[in-house]
Amino acid sequence: MSSPRTLEHPETVELNLDAVLAALADPIRRRIVVQLARGHQDQACIGFNLPVSRSTSTHHFRVLRQAGVIEQRYQGTAILNSLRAACLEERFPGLLPAIVAAQAPVDGPLPEEG
Repeated sequence: MSSPRTLEHPETVELNLDAVLAALADPIRRRIVVQLARGHQDQACIGFNLPVSRSTSTHHFRVLRQAGVIEQRYQGTAILNSLRAACLEERFPGLLPAIVAAQAPVDGPLPEEG
């Protein structure tokens, strides 16, 4: 029996502010992050309605993963995406909420937390 496929992610202490900010500088990648921040954790890549080709979409997810913004894991043939909110908050307090809040006027308000 073969071991499950895994993807590499930086440890929290390895997160680099320049890499995170560069990843978040792209509007498509911010759209992915905001969608995950709105509660769509463990969402497959195909669940994002992105205005780019599949290969470009794959590139955006890879950039976010390598910067440590998202975690990706295989489930069968799908790759599920989760926001690494706790890791980002530990390393760069307030950064992620600020990014999401700044994007909200463009994408509409965030839902109330309950």
